[in-house]
Amino acid sequence: MLVLLEYLWLVPLGFAAGIIGSMIGLGGGFVIVPALTFAGFPPTLAASNSLFAAFCNAVASTISYAKQKRIVYSLGLKLGLLSIPGTVLGAYISDEISASLFKLLFGMVLVASSVYIYSRRKMEPKEYNLSKQMMILAVGSSFFAGIISSLFGIGGGTVFVPLMVVAIGLSMKLAAPTSQFILMFAAASGMIVHSMLGHPDYAQAGLLSIGAFAGGIVGSKISLRVDEKKLKIFVTIVLAITSVKLFMDAFNAPVKVP
Repeated sequence: MLVLLEYLWLVPLGFAAGIIGSMIGLGGGFVIVPALTFAGFPPTLAASNSLFAAFCNAVASTISYAKQKRIVYSLGLKLGLLSIPGTVLGAYISDEISASLFKLLFGMVLVASSVYIYSRRKMEPKEYNLSKQMMILAVGSSFFAGIISSLFGIGGGTVFVPLMVVAIGLSMKLAAPTSQFILMFAAASGMIVHSMLGHPDYAQAGLLSIGAFAGGIVGSKISLRVDEKKLKIFVTIVLAITSVKLFMDAFNAPVKVP
């Protein structure tokens, strides 16, 4: 009981991450993992705990977006299943990566995420295209997104949303909700493999998941009314600051002398 009380702050963290992640289709892990890392959590523990929250956030968001009829199920199912092999590989890689390298690579992912968020309004959907050539691109992109999802605990929406909008031609209004549907598959498979490897702390993951589930419901409901410009600027600034902190921690890490 004392341990649960000590980590009660994970509930509001999951809630805030769930709201933001649901609205922009990234799953919320890009908020949770840096916060856990700065709090001293080992990278593998932070990523595996975050996947539980990402899954619950994706479930809650999908339920709400399904009622709004904003999910393209046929496309989401294909991309979700294609991401699973990558999530398995990402979970195994997480066992071999050092804390400093994790922070360096995750900082790069956050920079890419901030660029995506800042430019999402500029993304213009083309004519809907799901040709054989495009499916080849989708296979590679989904595999890569799966690795990112499981390795960093962020879901992979940074890859899926631009893929669906810029390459496949889906509107942003449908891409973010469909991304949350995809993240259910990516997060669930990564969560299972991480659990088999003994990475997560289930009490901590449970607290994060409670907040993320509630945040997913709230975020999906207000996504049509929120001032996206202000949200975009705020999240971009937060990600930029977080990535700088991660880079500083990575480069200032003490070097182990054999």
